[in-house]
Amino acid sequence: MKTKNNFGRRIACAIAAVLLLTGFDQLTKLSARAGLQNSWDIILIDGVLQLHYLENRGAAFGILQNRQWVFLLLAACFIAAAGLFYLRILPEASFLPMRICLLFLISGAAGNLIDRAVYGYVTDFIYFSLIDFPVFNFADICVTCSMAGILYLVFFHYKDEDYEFLRQR
Repeated sequence: MKTKNNFGRRIACAIAAVLLLTGFDQLTKLSARAGLQNSWDIILIDGVLQLHYLENRGAAFGILQNRQWVFLLLAACFIAAAGLFYLRILPEASFLPMRICLLFLISGAAGNLIDRAVYGYVTDFIYFSLIDFPVFNFADICVTCSMAGILYLVFFHYKDEDYEFLRQR
């Protein structure tokens, strides 16, 4: 009985974390729409970092413009796959980094999915002018950093035998 209680608590904490991160993403985008849309950029560090409003109707670097259905489908698939993997991961402390990365991935995908479903575009507003990097948002940071973390964990941290639980039914 204790195992089911811990599982329920873990899932409740995971849902709370996803809601918190997704909520923060939506709050930052709402602030960007309210404060930056039809306005001048806000220079945070001259020549390096600024807030610049952009309605992104494509993917990274503007590819696949106005193909919202593709992004909605992909985001839903990423969220479902990450969620299922999260549920299958053993509760051991050694898998905590993977669980955290999956929660950030789900949150970032959900944040951009909400934008696409509600507005038809993703609100981007963080711009590194020093290297002329594409404008991005908090959800993009969540997805990028979590994917980097997942790749690191898969290729350099965990061993093949650590994934034996995935082969069990």
